[in-house]
Amino acid sequence: MLELLTTEETAAYLRLSERKLYELVAAGAVPCSKVTGRWLFPKAALDRWVASGLPDGLKSLEESAPAIVGGSTDPLLEWALRESGSGLASLPEGSEAGLRRLARREIMVAAIHLHALEAADPSTANIDAVAHAPGLHDAVVIGFARREQGLLVAPGNPHGIEDLPQVASRKLRVAQRQEGAGAQLLLRLLLAEAKLTTRNIKPVHPVCATGTDLAQAIRAGHADCGIATRAAAQAAGLDFVPLVWENFDLVLRQRDYFLPGPSALFGFFRSDRFRQRAGELGGYDLTVCGAIRLVA
Repeated sequence: MLELLTTEETAAYLRLSERKLYELVAAGAVPCSKVTGRWLFPKAALDRWVASGLPDGLKSLEESAPAIVGGSTDPLLEWALRESGSGLASLPEGSEAGLRRLARREIMVAAIHLHALEAADPSTANIDAVAHAPGLHDAVVIGFARREQGLLVAPGNPHGIEDLPQVASRKLRVAQRQEGAGAQLLLRLLLAEAKLTTRNIKPVHPVCATGTDLAQAIRAGHADCGIATRAAAQAAGLDFVPLVWENFDLVLRQRDYFLPGPSALFGFFRSDRFRQRAGELGGYDLTVCGAIRLVA
């Protein structure tokens, strides 16, 4: 159960005067919530806040993060950024890189789809990562969609690819993503479930920066297969071997949630145009779209 401290307990825990604590509360610098007129402080969030470094935390409150969506990339999200009029730019570098930039306030939103080998429940991998990330004590996780991930293969699936063990045993060429990208984490997880590692597959170099680049590598004949979304396969005219459904989420700081850019994007998620486009691209379940999955 979430451990909540009173103002007096928090001041003692942080070794601050209550007056100083109230100053931090007024500045929005410390994680807290007001319930029936009383300030309560989640102990776990306080620990992450202290670990993230108080000076950097206070400095970040004075500076607006650039209006950029970093982290992972997605065809539907990229389209929504353009069509919503949000003014948010895109910096696709992979899920883990996005979280690091968000913690440093180098971007306003991070798009993530994480997969952990040790996760007890794969559906909570994104939430668990944000909840334990230093510097993200004030984050909120917004559901974007559940996406279908699988193996992209050439039209007609000429190698008859059905799964990763077959790809490994036949030494087929595998296009990969950079370390920290959600698709690469998924590849490692699926290989581990088959009692294999990346040493058992034949990688193609260089790595692909995005799912679109991976699709192009297969389309150009440089690789036989690689992991990406059904939407990426359909956009590139490739065949698709389904493997799993995953959560694709957006992470931002609570204080940025109502800024014009994010507000325009989240409002667009409720439009018929957005849902129609998701159906055209294929491989999306929008049941979770716009839902708040975590408030740190």
